[in-house]
Amino acid sequence: MHACRLFENFTFLRQGSGLPGTIGALKPKRIRPMPYITSPANKYDGVARLLHWLVVALIVAQFLIGWIMPDIHHGTQPVGLIAWHLGVGATLLGVVVFRVLWRLTHKPPPDHLSGILSIASRVTHIALYLTLLAVPLLGWANASSRAWTVKFLGVLKLPALTQAGSTIGHAMGDIHSVMAWVLFGLIVMHVSAAVFHRLILKDGTLQRMLP
Repeated sequence: MHACRLFENFTFLRQGSGLPGTIGALKPKRIRPMPYITSPANKYDGVARLLHWLVVALIVAQFLIGWIMPDIHHGTQPVGLIAWHLGVGATLLGVVVFRVLWRLTHKPPPDHLSGILSIASRVTHIALYLTLLAVPLLGWANASSRAWTVKFLGVLKLPALTQAGSTIGHAMGDIHSVMAWVLFGLIVMHVSAAVFHRLILKDGTLQRMLP
């Protein structure tokens, strides 16, 4: 008799409190990316995605070349890896300028992020764009001060930004090196944010820029 009452009381409490009736219902549900972010309408257009990954490839190549190329001293000639560094840098600058113009003339899809995340994303993107423009421009100015020729895609000769022997141009070389590390830090932040969205928030933000 007591056992029947205990069973009835447990059944009443379970139904009244909304407790699941099976152990399987207690398993945590897998968080799926939000459909309004992963849908095609919320992805960047094909040109924007192509430019993004082209910039990524050029940055990787530029950092690798800059890391293994010989040190630049007075009288160093722009040959070998140094010539490649100049050419890739000029190409990167051209692609970034085109990327910025495309972004200004083509509205990106809404990000649907919260206030703080949206602000952080915009600030980081602006800092990335400015640094991606500043680093190659500083390198170009330094190359001009050394009377080096800078060519876009290794073919189109670009005008000198500073006069040969310019002390300002030489100083820009030091700033160029510092800003390259700033760019590296911003890239680490950008990649970390993408991983955070993919693994922690699972909101589909990363998929917006994937091919």
